[in-house]
Amino acid sequence: MAYSFELLGVSPLLTFFDHQQHNEQNPQRPKAYLASYRCTLDSFIQAIDDIPKKPQWNWDEVVEAMVRFWLKHEDTVRHCENELPKGGPEPYLVVARVANLDALRYQFESLYWAD
Repeated sequence: MAYSFELLGVSPLLTFFDHQQHNEQNPQRPKAYLASYRCTLDSFIQAIDDIPKKPQWNWDEVVEAMVRFWLKHEDTVRHCENELPKGGPEPYLVVARVANLDALRYQFESLYWAD
């Protein structure tokens, strides 16, 4: 299987939590979202443990995709680090998405063939 990892940006904690409650209930979903208070590779690897109803993926391959992203997209990582507020009344998180590309492709193809 092939996996992808992508940093999406910064979000308030409650917004991310609400998204998790509505969109992460299906363990067969083709993608999952991760969040961390820090924009570090280690913090996102640790965030895998916080995925509700974790899909049955090869999580070692997911970690490899995360490392590849981190090595190839330093500009995106720096941008997210700079966007993360340094304080304030509401906590913010850096949000990322991991996807199982085969499952995502199947989902898109099933939308096409559903008509």
